[in-house]
Amino acid sequence: MSELSVESTARDMVAAVRERRISARELLDLHLERIGQRNGELNAIVSLDEERARAGAAAADQHLASGAATGPLHGLPFAVKDTHATAGWRTTYGSTIYADNVPDSDELIVERLRRAGVVLIGKTNVPEFAAGSHTYNSVFGTTLNPVDPTRSAGGSSGGAASALASGMVPLAEGSDMGGSLRNPASFCGVVGLRPSLGRVPEWPRDNQWESTATGGPMARNVGDVALLLSVIAGPDPRAPMALGDAGSTFAPPVTGSLHGLRVAWSRDLGGAFAVDREVAAVVEEAGRLMSRSGARVFGDHPDMGGAEEAFRTLRAWLFQAKLGPLLAREPDAFKASLADNIRAGESLTGSDVARAYAQRSTLTERMRVFFQRYDVLVLPVSQVPPFPADQEFPTEINGVASTSYLDWMRSAYLVTMTGCPAISVPAGTTPNGLPVGVQIVAPHGADRRLLEVAAAFEQARAFAR
Repeated sequence: MSELSVESTARDMVAAVRERRISARELLDLHLERIGQRNGELNAIVSLDEERARAGAAAADQHLASGAATGPLHGLPFAVKDTHATAGWRTTYGSTIYADNVPDSDELIVERLRRAGVVLIGKTNVPEFAAGSHTYNSVFGTTLNPVDPTRSAGGSSGGAASALASGMVPLAEGSDMGGSLRNPASFCGVVGLRPSLGRVPEWPRDNQWESTATGGPMARNVGDVALLLSVIAGPDPRAPMALGDAGSTFAPPVTGSLHGLRVAWSRDLGGAFAVDREVAAVVEEAGRLMSRSGARVFGDHPDMGGAEEAFRTLRAWLFQAKLGPLLAREPDAFKASLADNIRAGESLTGSDVARAYAQRSTLTERMRVFFQRYDVLVLPVSQVPPFPADQEFPTEINGVASTSYLDWMRSAYLVTMTGCPAISVPAGTTPNGLPVGVQIVAPHGADRRLLEVAAAFEQARAFAR
């Protein structure tokens, strides 16, 4: 057996399987051993099926032995986010309504993962209908942070981030409307990319013209994020808003430099949100590190006027359209915060929604002009460090009370409204060792360039340590 461990990079694992230095069955055994050690406490992977996983790993080894072509993720153990329909596999959406749901077909993202050669092992835990950035539900319970199991793993891709950070899986995918890839990545000390809108198409979906949520990759390093993006990105005729670039654009190894980079750095986008002092200190050091590494760092930020109203309007409208009929039939099956958010969409008018889209259009143009002066924007991912897991959401920041369960997510969801790609990269820790990520944002469509900048920052941090 190879000297691989569950902490090895996904690229190294794929190469080792392809070169037969380790079999898919042996690689699975390594991860099942780690799952046995950590998952009972962390509750990151749900609907685990070891028997089917072993059959999948054996089939992967037989496929390789036959001399047939293999996919870019051949033999890698993989758990799919429990909001993505997976044929023959229990998919609950974190809701008791779907506790026994077993789809008969795959979503597009799962189709692509299977075609790439992954060995499915289970699903990753989510909040109820992926609402809120803390992963708990009435079907499986709460997912905990592997760095400090008394703390939240974030959400909605909290199971994915916790499983990654603890070595239970080498890669993970998720989705992001208001920070569901970026927030758990920051909380668990891994990398999470919200790609440009259209980069990772979705099918089927209730509204193919919806433009707030997107799927995306997570990994323990930027290079592995790019590897997974190469699999799940690219056009599909069933997704009319998909960007035309092939996913293979992201397959080559990712390298970059911070030298000469034009960086706009902001603690709070001009007072648009409060930031915990410990988080602010890490983000400030990230700016200094970039400057020491040759970047030209300027204190600046785009005008985000209208982004707050647009996000809350569109979120409520989309939730009501998708979940309103279900809430009417099953009023007692929803957590209170989600039910309130769905009902908030009932009173919206056509004029409200039209104004939200006009605000987004204005913001998009502002961002285009802003990025004529800068290559990237750097700001916090989350406004708080990982909070106690027995809380639904942070109730205050620096002593100032929050008025809703969304308030502490502004640093992520305001960026959502721009449509730009944004990545969460580990940047440091609080004094008591809790992970904190930094959010790097690039112009729409510049996902490869964003990955190069993130890789350069990752390397600079490693060198500094």
